[in-house]
Amino acid sequence: MTGTPAPDADARVLFLSHSHRFGAFRVGSHHYARELSVRGFDVVHLSTPISLVHRVTGRVRGSDLETVPRGAQRDGDGVVHIVPRTVLPAQAGAPSVARLLERAGVAARFDAVLIDQPLLWDDSVRALADTVIYRPTDLYLSGLKNSLQRRILAAVDGVVATSDEVLRGLGPVRVPSLVLGNGADVRRFAAPVDEQVPRASRCVYVGALDDRFDWDRVDAWAQAHPDVDFVIAGPHARQTRSLPPNVDLVGPVAYAEVPALLHTARVGLLPLSDNPLNAGRSPMKLYEYLAAGLAVVARETPGIHGLPDLGVEVYTGDRDADAALDRALSRPSPNRAGAHAAFEESWDLKAEELEEFLRTVRHPVD
Repeated sequence: MTGTPAPDADARVLFLSHSHRFGAFRVGSHHYARELSVRGFDVVHLSTPISLVHRVTGRVRGSDLETVPRGAQRDGDGVVHIVPRTVLPAQAGAPSVARLLERAGVAARFDAVLIDQPLLWDDSVRALADTVIYRPTDLYLSGLKNSLQRRILAAVDGVVATSDEVLRGLGPVRVPSLVLGNGADVRRFAAPVDEQVPRASRCVYVGALDDRFDWDRVDAWAQAHPDVDFVIAGPHARQTRSLPPNVDLVGPVAYAEVPALLHTARVGLLPLSDNPLNAGRSPMKLYEYLAAGLAVVARETPGIHGLPDLGVEVYTGDRDADAALDRALSRPSPNRAGAHAAFEESWDLKAEELEEFLRTVRHPVD
C-alpha cells in the first residue's frame, strides 16, 4: 500500500456487477471490492440476480448454484456479497437495486456506487449515493444494454473504462473519465522464486469458452505442434469438433487452483476470435499469465500489443499465428521479465488509482 490517506471508518462503496464471486472466475469488481475493503472501506458487492426463469430454462445450472449463498454474506476480506434470487431476470422486471438491498438487510445508502452491469440500472441507483460511477467492461454495440448504457451515461458523475476502445465506444462523455485496465493478483499468481528448471512445452488457456474464443486457432496450433501439450480450462465448452489428442479440455478450474495450473506451463494462450467485442477487451489473464512466469501468445487487438522484451507475442491471423507461438515457446522459462512487469499492473495499484478518482469526482450540486 501507499501513503494515500485511509477513508473514514463509515465510508461505504457499492459495486453493481455482472458476475458474482462464487464461481470459477474472478472479475475486476471482485478485486476492487477486496482492495478497497483492505484499505478501510465498508464494501458491498451486488451482482446480477439469478432468476427462476434462468433456472427453469437451464441458463443457470443447478450445480452452479450449490456454492452461491442466499442472502448477504461477508467474506474473509470484509466484503459483503449479495447474489439476489428473483422470479424475473434483471432485464424483465426484477426488483430495484434499492429493494434488493432492503431484502438482504443492507442499508441502501453509500458514499459511492460503481456499476458495470447495465442490466442493474434503475431509477433507484442514482439515489443510493452522492457519487455514481459507470465502469464499462465491454462494448455494447446495440440492444438493451446499449440503451441502458445511454441512460446511465446521462445520470452518472464519472466513467472508469477498462480500455481505450471501451471508452471510445461510449461516444462523447460529458463527465470525468479514466481508463483503468484490468490487472492481476500478482502475489497469488507469482511463480516460485526458486524455480530454475525450464518448464515443459505446455500451453494453457484459462477463461470463458464462448464465441469470443477461437477453437479453430487452438486446433491449428495443436496440429502444427504435436509435441506440445495444450490445456484448455473453462466451463461449458462450446466447441463442436474433435480436437487433436494433445489438446486436453479440463473443464472449470477453481480460482484458488489456477496459479498451480499455470506454473506447469510455458506459454499462456489468448486465442481471441474475430468477434468484434474482443476489440474492447482488457483480459486480466494477460497479466496473470505473466505474473505466473509464462510467455504469452495473443491475437493482436486495440488493447493487446506485442511486447517481445516481456515475452508477449502477438499475431494478426492464420499466416503469422504459428510463428508467434514458436517465438513464445522459445522464450526463457520461467519468464522473469514478464513476471517483474506484472507487478506494475497489480490490483492494489489499480485500486489506488480508482480511490483517487473517487475522491476527485463529486455529484454537482443543483
